[in-house]
Amino acid sequence: MDLKKKYLVAHDVGTGSNKAALISADGQILASAEASYPFQYPQPGWVEQLPGDYWKAIVETTKALIHSTGTDVSNIIGLSFSTQAMGIIPVDKTGEVLHPNITWVDGRAEDEARWLMRRFMGKEVFKSIVGITLTGKDVIPKLIWLKKNRPRVYRETDTFLDVNGYLKFMATGKCVAEWSGACSYAFNLKRKDWERIFFKIAGIDLEKLPSLVKSTDKVGGLTAEAAQQLGLKQGTLVFGGCDDTQSAAVGTGSTGEGEAHIYLGTSAWVGVTTSKVYKFRHGAVCLQSADPEKNLVVGITESAGNNLEWLMDNFYKKEKEKFGDEYIYKQIEKEASQIPPGSDYLIITPWLLGERCPVSTTTTRGTVFNLGLEHTRGHFVRALGEGIAYNLRWIIENFEKDFGFKISSLRITGGGSQNNQWMQSFADIIRHPVYTTSQPKMAGAIGASVCAFVGAGIFQGFDEVKKFVQTEKTFIPDKENEQIYNELFASYKQIYKKLKGEYKRINLKRFRTK
Repeated sequence: MDLKKKYLVAHDVGTGSNKAALISADGQILASAEASYPFQYPQPGWVEQLPGDYWKAIVETTKALIHSTGTDVSNIIGLSFSTQAMGIIPVDKTGEVLHPNITWVDGRAEDEARWLMRRFMGKEVFKSIVGITLTGKDVIPKLIWLKKNRPRVYRETDTFLDVNGYLKFMATGKCVAEWSGACSYAFNLKRKDWERIFFKIAGIDLEKLPSLVKSTDKVGGLTAEAAQQLGLKQGTLVFGGCDDTQSAAVGTGSTGEGEAHIYLGTSAWVGVTTSKVYKFRHGAVCLQSADPEKNLVVGITESAGNNLEWLMDNFYKKEKEKFGDEYIYKQIEKEASQIPPGSDYLIITPWLLGERCPVSTTTTRGTVFNLGLEHTRGHFVRALGEGIAYNLRWIIENFEKDFGFKISSLRITGGGSQNNQWMQSFADIIRHPVYTTSQPKMAGAIGASVCAFVGAGIFQGFDEVKKFVQTEKTFIPDKENEQIYNELFASYKQIYKKLKGEYKRINLKRFRTK
């Protein structure tokens, strides 16, 4: 088989956009395309998206890949999706979507989370069993919310799908959930099955859950309708795929035991690959890896690139309108590089959407601490980036303490890894060497493609990705900046500890159901 003439269409359906790539079986990206989709904010703490927008992005980008390369579609062996996790998309028996996707950053179900933990004899008992407490951002509390507040939707729901499941349904007509996606609901890593007891205690009908598949499974072929929309051949295989955290680990080449990576996109996370099953700790979770034989310990920071977009929209609005995004990205890197490490003692916490790890909270919000007349918008840019790095350092510290991981270096991918000033700050704050990877914006699509290549028998295993993922740049911690960052990191943690009660007092009622 000529690997250069066998292709896979891989889609990385993230929080704000879909990044698609046409990838050959020897690991070459022939073309890429991107299409964004909006959020809906019906009220504070709620974040929804229209599932149809995801499929429109899939159609648009798939056609763009084929058009730009002139590829013979008979050489395309399949499709694979990597998607944002924790989606809730209810569909009826005809496949009609009954409600917008309640996204992973939506925090509407705080009351339901507390009710469910009381069913387990309280918050502390639940935490002793699972390792973490539930929040209003978790899936099962939001399923309870749907049942209570949207009874018609719940009653008419035939199957609850996540984003990956919805896209596989649109492509093949089959309702399934892949193992890593099932972890976002409740999945037993040892039995490789739904954790049925949680659904029963929550009062969620097990019949509304789809059947399970692995990332490498052949789910089915493209239906005639889907093939016509995408411009591909009917029957083209669709593989199980995986969630975006798992695909990023593969896309950085972090597939071996104990190998760690950081993803910097709309959100951010630290992930460590392992063959062990760990109890959840400090907001970090142990999930099924893309590799069916491994797991992934993940700590997620809910808002990273989102924060930068907010800053650009509000601090650089006129320049952005006049010169465009590319100019602004260069400008903010330039301005941040003129500010000393530590941003003259300005700290900005990144919790604009609440937080999941290292602290799990739906009520916390971002805080600007120690602002003075000496600070400029360049200080805001640098402090915002440093705040995300402090958050990830906190996660890494917990990983080393809670799970015994010995992290010596980290591979960083995602759009944020293209900012050199930010990467040096990360190395300085995290106190580990960091390595950026080739194709940083395509790590998710690469990971999704590997699932399919393994499933098709072209790759023998997930480690083959290391053959075509290279290190791009290396950033070594600067010892001269260690003292200032240690001092500010200690203050960063204290900001949360001192203010968490006030966040809760001022926001809990505001975020409740109306």
